[in-house]
Amino acid sequence: MNTPEHSPVTSDQEVSPVQQLTTSEVEIAPAPAIHPMELLLSENPYDLRELEVGDTVEGTIVGMNDNEILVDIGSKSEGVIPARDLERVDAEIRNGLKIGEKIYAQVVRPESREGHATLSLSRALQEYDWKHAEDLLESQQVFEGEVNGYNKGGVIVFVGKARGFVPASQLVSDEGKKDDDDEDRFASLVGKKLQLKVIELDRTRNRLILSERQAMRDWRRKQKAKLLTDLQVGDVRDGMISSLASFGAFVDLGGADGLIHLSELSWGRVQDPSEVVRVGDEVSVKVISVDRERRRIGLSMRQLMPEPWSVVHEQYAIGQLVDAEITRLTSFGAFARVDGKLEGLIHISEISDQRINHPKEVVHEGQKLMLRVIKIDPDKRRMGLSLKRAGEDSYAVVDWAAEETDDLMEEDQTSMAAAMADAEMAVDTELEAGAGSMAEAELEADAEVMVDTEAELEADVEMMVDAEAEEASVV
Repeated sequence: MNTPEHSPVTSDQEVSPVQQLTTSEVEIAPAPAIHPMELLLSENPYDLRELEVGDTVEGTIVGMNDNEILVDIGSKSEGVIPARDLERVDAEIRNGLKIGEKIYAQVVRPESREGHATLSLSRALQEYDWKHAEDLLESQQVFEGEVNGYNKGGVIVFVGKARGFVPASQLVSDEGKKDDDDEDRFASLVGKKLQLKVIELDRTRNRLILSERQAMRDWRRKQKAKLLTDLQVGDVRDGMISSLASFGAFVDLGGADGLIHLSELSWGRVQDPSEVVRVGDEVSVKVISVDRERRRIGLSMRQLMPEPWSVVHEQYAIGQLVDAEITRLTSFGAFARVDGKLEGLIHISEISDQRINHPKEVVHEGQKLMLRVIKIDPDKRRMGLSLKRAGEDSYAVVDWAAEETDDLMEEDQTSMAAAMADAEMAVDTELEAGAGSMAEAELEADAEVMVDTEAELEADVEMMVDAEAEEASVV
């Protein structure tokens, strides 16, 4: 069947009344009225979604008593946080809760017998803390945590409610006890705050591993950059000896280590840094060099001390008895460190009244002795010492003056000075008198050597004569 073709309406054709009405002239019938109760139900402010165990919901505290907290979570009834759950929450957070405050809680039971959802604030806080730990792992941010406990393998640090663990291998604060197998090795760290980083996290296994070592590495890198910018040559800083090496001692200046070379530890000769400092010692140092390109800091301890030879006469006098330690031996004598400061020489002739070929026949390195000062030369930085004169009666007046120094200081400084002056004069006299004796002794020693040499030559001649006689008898 053919469909009739539609043709445009011409002016001669009739137009129906409906076609003659424009859109504005058409009257629209009003919608049927809605019942008020139906409208109220359609505008229900409550989200009636089904709650599931483990859901974290946001709500507003609408009621509080000793047994529970009521929370409006936008459901058909309020959620309830029981008192036993609140006991697991830190007192500071628990005491800060108030009506009208918005909180997050985790659904433990979607609906109880009373029709309320049972909620947990402590679990929600723990989930929040795990999320925070994940953020720390992702950002590698350094944070501060307090040690709450320990076991044989390391220490326990909580990130909020999430339990973290710092293995012994990741601890820096325990460097001095690495060889200690005691179960209470980490007891001293409890309550101490550490700089930490999250290095491993597994929520399903409740595994949260922290590292103080990596955190301190990052922190020290930043601190060193800051110190290198701020430090100036000549600055005086306090620090702690962090480690020792054969060439010097490293000092922690609070985030960056500087080096005190052996030559800058003391004005005296130092062969090993352990002679002057130990790890853990707190020291004051002077900055003597800053190499920002190579990131090196040079430090000095001795430059903060008075140069010993400039004040030697204030502390020592000729004839005085001093405590000393033998530091090294040579063919011509023994060097000794006096009071741990200055190094003097005991000439081989001042070691013993007996003739010796080498100082090792009488003394040895490390031996502590009482010695007599017999010469002081500040300009050449030399001090002459004597072992054999330490007990001579001729120095009794000097020894007496030294023993009585404290009493004389209390009674009369002038009298003490006079006594010491008299003592020094007496010693000078003895030394002048002894100088000739020493020279004579040296001449006698030389003469003995000559006699010994002549005797040896005579013996050689006799041997040659005997040998010639034997050869003649054979012929």
